[in-house]
Amino acid sequence: MSNWIDIAALDDVPKRGARMVKTAHGCVAVFRTGANEVFALDNACPHKQGPLAEGIVHGRAVTCPLHNWVISLETGQAQGADEGQVATYLARVEGGRILLDATFLRSRKVAAE
Repeated sequence: MSNWIDIAALDDVPKRGARMVKTAHGCVAVFRTGANEVFALDNACPHKQGPLAEGIVHGRAVTCPLHNWVISLETGQAQGADEGQVATYLARVEGGRILLDATFLRSRKVAAE
């Protein structure tokens, strides 16, 4: 059973943008694509811990602002020749609000700020 946390209005996150959300379990980057899809990942690139919420969102990926690693928003997997992965979290939009699955969030280790 899921326990969904309302974290923000969809419009609080710009299209092709992100916001960092502080939770009791660490920091999560919440992304909004140009197609209004919402994804949530650890806010730390697997390479040098770059702040993914400050990266460039394109399609269903984000490019780390430090070293240009491309990370899939769907899987958290580094793309191309790069290797590594960040945790992904269940997120959804309901009634114009972004929700994160608190039960799933608590069960995973998230990156520190």
